[in-house]
Amino acid sequence: MISIDIVNYNDTQTMEDKAICDLLSTIITEQLPEATNKIWHRHPVWFLNGNPIVGFSKQKKGIRLMFWSGADFDEEALSVKGEKFKDASIFYNSLHEINSEDVKRWLEKSSRIQWDYKNIVKRKGILERIG
Repeated sequence: MISIDIVNYNDTQTMEDKAICDLLSTIITEQLPEATNKIWHRHPVWFLNGNPIVGFSKQKKGIRLMFWSGADFDEEALSVKGEKFKDASIFYNSLHEINSEDVKRWLEKSSRIQWDYKNIVKRKGILERIG
């Protein structure tokens, strides 16, 4: 189930961005039914066992879909890589740019390939692989 705060976040977007956010919310929630979701640092984020997995945000370049451990997915389309951590992203500006099968594959990988962001502060900025 999508939290009301995420529904409200999506509703504040322009018509095109709202359609993108609504579709991403639906796909993520369907593919990760065990995940919890909430607004975290002002953006929709899904968590597995308290660890952030996937989220999206409105940025100048469009709606950014980000996977916290996406740099290890070996996926060419997730080309926007983080500099300090293991995240990877893709930007969308139109609903038609979203390939649902790609997103589903990335979500499947996100549940198997995880870095422990939940305990990064306790480890003083050091990431450890889960599993």
